[in-house]
Amino acid sequence: MKNIIIGITSLTIGGAERVLVDLANRLSEEYNVTIFTIYDGGELKKELNTNIKKIALYRKPFKELTKIEKLKASLKLLFYKKRIHEAIMKKGFDTQIAFLEGPVTRLFAVQSKINKIAWIHNDISKVYGNGIKSKIKKILDGISYKKYNKLVFVSEENKKDFNKEYKWATEDKEEIIRNYIDYKKVLQKAEEKTDLPYDAKEINLLTVCRLVEQKALDRFIKVQARLEQDGIHTKIYIVGDGPQRYNLQKQIDEQGLTDRFILLGQKENPYPYIKFCDYFCLLSYYEGYGMVLEEAKILNKPIILTNTAATECANGYDKSIILENNFDGIVKGLEKELKSDNIKYLDNLKDKSNNSEEYYSKLQKLNEEVQEKIIRKIKNIL
Repeated sequence: MKNIIIGITSLTIGGAERVLVDLANRLSEEYNVTIFTIYDGGELKKELNTNIKKIALYRKPFKELTKIEKLKASLKLLFYKKRIHEAIMKKGFDTQIAFLEGPVTRLFAVQSKINKIAWIHNDISKVYGNGIKSKIKKILDGISYKKYNKLVFVSEENKKDFNKEYKWATEDKEEIIRNYIDYKKVLQKAEEKTDLPYDAKEINLLTVCRLVEQKALDRFIKVQARLEQDGIHTKIYIVGDGPQRYNLQKQIDEQGLTDRFILLGQKENPYPYIKFCDYFCLLSYYEGYGMVLEEAKILNKPIILTNTAATECANGYDKSIILENNFDGIVKGLEKELKSDNIKYLDNLKDKSNNSEEYYSKLQKLNEEVQEKIIRKIKNIL
């Protein structure tokens, strides 16, 4: 049985982290799987199968480190990368997978005769800024990616964007593999009892994401302020946490939207929130494939998204609305969709059942076909 190590920064709640947990659990049925994290802890750690081994470079979560400890961690990863890598590889792995861009990809790139695979989830052209530090990081990452045997992209757009940034990329090293999702788990967890904040007389929009610049929540707040001025009243709920929370709440209060744009904080189980919202939104500046959109589709929700790489999720889904990725385009698109909304319309929307046996039967069949195809592709590169 092959020994596989999969690396990621941490197992805090996030899209790539959820994919990793589901994928690792599935692979652990046929392989010896070890999960390596730079920082220990994380809400998703407990969802890993008990037969999966765990290694952490630091014994506590990133948010619990002091500023000095964070600096030391960065310097250690920079200057002692080879020593750390050698210590990890003494455990005898056949394949190592860097599952997220950034520190783990650089760490696992240390030269060795092992099968190396790097997963790319984001639009790589948007990840880097324009400063000197960003340009250096881009060069260093390019050197790291060259050392991998296979580069896996979660969407066609991700692959195209990567190839624009790194001209040396070759087709024989590249593979497109969609995110693996445990459909059964999504459906089961959506049935768990949760105190939901929704108002039946309102149009309830939901986003599930980390509170970071990429997700464009600052723009979403401005969009809602304009909609309110134009007489289109909604309630917007954000499930998630992150470094922008304080600034976003300040902006919400300044816009007079305290009771209409609501930061719910992090939820270990976001699926009941998705199941019972009226629209699921992902209005990011840029995205990868957008796993949370797939989860919303599983729960049969109308989805509204901006024109990013995540639009591949909308292919063939008749409840999707793609908006121009700018302020005016979003306002115009939402006004067109929501201006006809009223209580009667919402009642009709909520009456559309996604709980029929026929629906779940079709979904289960789709799950088995799509997910097993993904697993076959992954096994081929292992």
